[in-house]
Amino acid sequence: MTVAAIDPKRRALGKGLDSLLPRVPTPASAADTEGGKPREIPLDQIDHNPFQTRSHMNEEQLAELAGSITSNGVVQPVLVRPLANGRFQLIAGERRWRASQLAGKQTIPAILRQVSDEQAMEITIVENLQRSDLNPMEQARAFDRLSREFHMTQEQMAVRTGKDRASVANFLRLLRLPASVQARVEAGELSFGHARTLLAFEHPEEIEKAAKRVVDLSLSVRQTETYVQGLMHPERAKKNPKPETPIDPNVREVQQRLQRALGLKVHIEDRNGRGKVIIEYARLEDFDMLLEQLARE
Repeated sequence: MTVAAIDPKRRALGKGLDSLLPRVPTPASAADTEGGKPREIPLDQIDHNPFQTRSHMNEEQLAELAGSITSNGVVQPVLVRPLANGRFQLIAGERRWRASQLAGKQTIPAILRQVSDEQAMEITIVENLQRSDLNPMEQARAFDRLSREFHMTQEQMAVRTGKDRASVANFLRLLRLPASVQARVEAGELSFGHARTLLAFEHPEEIEKAAKRVVDLSLSVRQTETYVQGLMHPERAKKNPKPETPIDPNVREVQQRLQRALGLKVHIEDRNGRGKVIIEYARLEDFDMLLEQLARE
């Protein structure tokens, strides 16, 4: 989109990604890799990125990308690094690599870079964060991996990925959620805002019980904050009791279908066939992705 193309924050992140990509020293005979120029590499010679932080990929969007590649080819080269056995390892461009396989392509344009394991993982995280392809739990685990395996501080992770330190800390806090609640976040039933609000509870049982209630009632983040505060401070809730409005099962089903399709939290307010649809997003990248999906012909 045009807005994303000129966004200064995006431009800064792009430069940060480029700074992580030292070029492979190549002999004069290897003209196709000099100056960062892409070369065609057989898809079956490229190995999966072991540092990939995404565990879920939208199959419908992948099929659409495969269709585009069939018609127009791969517009942006993937990034790979050479391995000692003569093969290559993917660094960035997981969706393009998979979609090219789905499209039946034999080769893919790729740029070679000589990077360490740490740099490869950093590049993977930065690329995914820029493209909003990670759900909150995937981001949390990615930051945790940088911390555990590469001993980075929250400040260092913030600088490398273009996020502020407070955001990094908030993502890491999500790992305190019980496994069942983390699964709800990954499935899109709970947003980052919901999850962060639920962390006000100390005990896993309290979090699980509250999370189920939030999902069952399709509460917005703001409603969840009120609900959590009411549980933690019941004396305040008694002063201003608010009856909970039951949600029509058909409306709830539509909400869940929209959430699965968009990958974002959706809330529908319906009153006798009239109302509004509220779609929550936490980042500019999520908003851009939503516009692209809604603007498709």
